[in-house]
Parts: sequence; structure tokens; C-alpha cells
Amino acid sequence: MNRVSVFRKEHFNAAHRLHNDTWSEEKNIAIFGKCNNPYFHGHNYDLTVQVIGVPDAETGYVIDTKILSDIIIENVINKFDHKNLNEDCAEFKTINPTAENIVIVIYNILRPLIQSSLQLKLRLYETERNFVEYPV
Repeated sequence: MNRVSVFRKEHFNAAHRLHNDTWSEEKNIAIFGKCNNPYFHGHNYDLTVQVIGVPDAETGYVIDTKILSDIIIENVINKFDHKNLNEDCAEFKTINPTAENIVIVIYNILRPLIQSSLQLKLRLYETERNFVEYPV
């Protein structure tokens, strides 16, 4: 089987605060530093969605990148772009919005929307130098 990876890159901006309510302010500052700012801080996130599968015999596509883009924009970008993740997004009411948790939440949103026979992997850049991948 000739498996191929198809990649689609999208972008969103969002604010967040890393904080654990069960810890003291001192411990939160010690662990999360600047990311614990009570007034929040923002990132310009880059999301790369990788879909892996065998190209369709009729279309030659693993997945139509326009359809993939539409799925990502409708279900992820429109949900998180220009939002305060802690305050505006139900997904992060009880989950600390670290890059690790954000990528897992996005995966769980996208997985049911992508054909189950296709493998799905995500890479989320929080900064140019800091990124996470899921699943590994």
C-alpha cells in the first residue's frame, strides 16, 4: 500500500493563563512564571494537521485539502481564534490550557470528523521554538 501524508497548516491567535487553582500563588508563579500572568497573555498558534492514508483510486486524494481546511476552520479556528481559552472556551474550564492540553483537545474535536481509516496527527506551535505533537 502506498501511504501518503497530507498536511494542512492553519493559524489562530488566543490568550490563556496557566494556573492551578489548588496551588498557592507562589507555587503557580514558580511553576508557570510569566505564563501565570493574572491578566493573561497571548500566542500566535500554528496548527499543522497531518492525515495519512492511501490515495483514493478515483480522485488520487488521501483527503481533499479544501475539505480538510474547511473542517479545521469550522471546528477549531472559529472556536479558538481571538478567544481567551480560559474564559471563552468550555473545553478549558477545568483543563489548564497548556500547549499539550490544547493539542489533545483539538485532536478530540477533529478525530470524529476525519474518515476513521485515515491516521490523524497534529503539531501545534505555541511559538516558533516551542511545539507539541499528538499522538506520538
